[in-house]
Amino acid sequence: MASRRPVVMGRATVTVSPRRSTNGGTQNNMDVRYVNAFVGSIRNVFRTMLGIEVEFQRPVVKSSIESRADVSAVIGFSGDASGVVVLAFGLDVATGTASKFAGAQLTLGHPDFADALGELANMVAGGAKANFEGLDVSISLPSVITGQGHEVLNSKVHPSLMIPCQCSLGGFSVEVAMKVDKKSLVGAAS
Repeated sequence: MASRRPVVMGRATVTVSPRRSTNGGTQNNMDVRYVNAFVGSIRNVFRTMLGIEVEFQRPVVKSSIESRADVSAVIGFSGDASGVVVLAFGLDVATGTASKFAGAQLTLGHPDFADALGELANMVAGGAKANFEGLDVSISLPSVITGQGHEVLNSKVHPSLMIPCQCSLGGFSVEVAMKVDKKSLVGAAS
């Protein structure tokens, strides 16, 4: 049986339940510090920029069954850590979020819709990156993907952790796939 690993999220402690990969191995090797950086960033960006509190459910290793979205804002990472962060929304939640962020009603066809969600993803990724102690990481320009029930696929090399979120606009998820390439210097002998 796979082990369960606690993840500290703000004042609460939750447990990540690993799922078996298709090759029989367990995909659950993301460092809790990086998960917490994303949770803190999401909380801060939504509170500051949207005036909304976000509640977090227990993070789980992403499966395609749970990760369908209508709108996804995507940011890539490179450098000492590589991977991607995806903010995945249903259409109504994406429209409400983009509108609240822009301070004006934005629909899927509005020219500022993708910019608003892309900037929100950029702020979440940038806020998390600021807390990656000892890592030199760059983030890409955001991309926004639309299409009913789509899935953003990640490399098998980067296990993806899904953080289900709930706010007054509805539910959404943040998917984080990250591999730290830099060797940790913590505890190294001098």
